[in-house]
Amino acid sequence: MPSKNISISDEAYNKLKKLKGKNESFTAVINRLFSTIILLELRGTISNEEANDMRNRIEESREARRKQIEKLFERWK
Repeated sequence: MPSKNISISDEAYNKLKKLKGKNESFTAVINRLFSTIILLELRGTISNEEANDMRNRIEESREARRKQIEKLFERWK
């Protein structure tokens, strides 16, 4: 994979280093941070009502899935 050398301050390096996982590259840290930033940029694109509706649907879906799993476990007993 091609690479580029960049110059950053010691402060920026130390911040990245703190965020870096044991087996994670600095490239992976930077990519992870930018994917988070992109998600944060979506903030405000839907109304609170739409967000609450989505949250409720997700919770209902999770509950339905949990019940399905419980039924499967009951059949295996």
